[in-house]
Amino acid sequence: MTTRIVTIASLVALSATLSCSIGNPPSDASMPTDSRAPSDTGVSTPTDSGVSSPSDTGVTVPDGSTSPTDSGVSLPDATVVPPGDGGVPTGNPSGRCAVPAEGMLEDVSNPRTVVGDGTPASCTSDAFVNAVARGGVITFNCGPNPHTITLTRTAKIVNNTGPRIVIDGGNRVTLSGGGRVRILYMNTCDMAQMWTTPMCQNQDHPRLTVQNLTFVDGNSIGETMEGGGGGAIFVRGGRFKIVNSRFFNNRCDDTGPDVGGAAVRVLSQYMNQPVYVVNSTFGGAMGLGNVCSNGGGLSSIGVSYTVINSLFRFNRAIGRGANPMRSGTPGGGSGGAIYNDGNTFTLTLCGTEITDNVANEGGGAIFFVSNNRTGNLVIRDSVLRRNPSMGFETMGLRGIFMLAAPGNPMVTGSTIE
Repeated sequence: MTTRIVTIASLVALSATLSCSIGNPPSDASMPTDSRAPSDTGVSTPTDSGVSSPSDTGVTVPDGSTSPTDSGVSLPDATVVPPGDGGVPTGNPSGRCAVPAEGMLEDVSNPRTVVGDGTPASCTSDAFVNAVARGGVITFNCGPNPHTITLTRTAKIVNNTGPRIVIDGGNRVTLSGGGRVRILYMNTCDMAQMWTTPMCQNQDHPRLTVQNLTFVDGNSIGETMEGGGGGAIFVRGGRFKIVNSRFFNNRCDDTGPDVGGAAVRVLSQYMNQPVYVVNSTFGGAMGLGNVCSNGGGLSSIGVSYTVINSLFRFNRAIGRGANPMRSGTPGGGSGGAIYNDGNTFTLTLCGTEITDNVANEGGGAIFFVSNNRTGNLVIRDSVLRRNPSMGFETMGLRGIFMLAAPGNPMVTGSTIE
């Protein structure tokens, strides 16, 4: 196996030719709205390079000729599933970062809809899907014990049913895609879900929060709207927040240069305000990880995330060929836990643990590419450990591939190894 070290300077020169943007919505409301996020955006990796061991220093890129498992680093075994959820905690038990007001739980004391009448049998897929279509605040009454609702179709936000939409599971409800369907969808630029402003890609509503919920077995494989991805949740537009929630065994497409977010995919947030992810878990135990071509946990284009006191473990980016995809490959394989692409955006981690995630290509923990070098990566009081990048990563930053503004990453009180 041959290797070649590629300097940051050479990657910068190559990726300067790329751009990353979501297509603007049509100005004529009669035009179709299924324009997709471009699939040819993201990091540029030379196509004539070799594979390096993840332990090498420098940025290295693969040639696609060797299976990732040939590097000697074992991938987590996604077939070993503990009983139930294995007691996986919600969030990082060691996280101690303060949560700003807008990242807090939403008030659900006056729900518009209560799903269920106190019995498990009343908490059905149709009851939940219909409640989501009605919008507002949604809670559950499925009885005193934990309950799983297995969806037969995706629950879709209707954009004029807010402006505030909150789904609160009370730490007893699990929403399952049954391995067949995406669980939750919001898109302010999807005409079928109602356009409410002429600037659908930059509007302040709906403001969607999911809290005190578990999302399992969501599957968006084959979904093409806006480029696909988002096995459990797909969001474009408005505002979005995740609090006290867990994501297990969600999937999106196995290959593709830019498709991502086995658990969550987000595009076009209002005024580039961040998506808050607070006290939440993605994977967390062997056999519960989320799997996609890119971004096993989170994925986005041009969106900022603030991730506080959260846990990412055993998520995988399993695509092959990076982005743009090398000749003869399907592309993808970057960002085992988190995949960020675009121009100006910020990823902030505080009190967060990212361990035992894997990327077939770049960034076993984090893939962060700001194409115009204005983006910022901030890591505070966090632990990133044992996140092998099977192809390439940034010198001195184990498990991270980063192209960002000068002075990045900004790391304080954290462990990266």
